[in-house]
Amino acid sequence: MPTVATDTEIDRIASGLIDRSLPKSAWTHAAHFAAALWLLKHRGWQAFQQMRPLIVAYNEATGVANTDSSGYHETITLASLRVTQYWLLKRPDAPLNEVLGEMLATPIGRSDWLLRYWSKPLLFSVRARKSWVEPDLAQLPF
Repeated sequence: MPTVATDTEIDRIASGLIDRSLPKSAWTHAAHFAAALWLLKHRGWQAFQQMRPLIVAYNEATGVANTDSSGYHETITLASLRVTQYWLLKRPDAPLNEVLGEMLATPIGRSDWLLRYWSKPLLFSVRARKSWVEPDLAQLPF
């Protein structure tokens, strides 16, 4: 399972997202959670407002179009931030790389983890991409 070895690496990922210098190949499932952890730890609840413009700008800088079928996805982003905040609140004093490792060792470490809560048609709908959509299969436990 991919993981991030150090808090320094998490800092690098977050900085790369913010300044749009992170190589596109490094923007992995684990890197999304690493950036979310860093933003939530350093910017608190503002991360929920800042993540969308950060990802949209990063996508544009790396040649990913933000359309009805690609790029930024609001429901996935907000669900990921919610689960990340949950883990961070459980371990507020732990190094971020430990929290990330623990998260990735659960079903959250799988890129399809959201399909436990949303049906594929709903999760990948234009509506879910553009705005928050409540899950249709099971309530989020966090």
